[in-house]
Amino acid sequence: MTEEKVLRQFAESVARVFVGLRKEKGYTSYESFAFDHEFPRAQYWRVETGRHNLTLRTLTKLLIIHNLTLEEFLQRVIVESRTFNRKDA
Repeated sequence: MTEEKVLRQFAESVARVFVGLRKEKGYTSYESFAFDHEFPRAQYWRVETGRHNLTLRTLTKLLIIHNLTLEEFLQRVIVESRTFNRKDA
């Protein structure tokens, strides 16, 4: 597997986790979620579409918003990655 493919798969899993977290909070729109949490809308859209190379600062802000530890977040990413990869198989 190439570095590019691993990075793309990871970014897609992270994106799906953040979409799920937003929806768990009852938001149907990334825009309203970003607005309510004073997060730049364009930046949050890039996070949810996997087009953003997350910095530790951005990830930390999002984890605080979602009241998650890094471990809890990474566990969700692992589960999402496994679930998605099974669907592709």
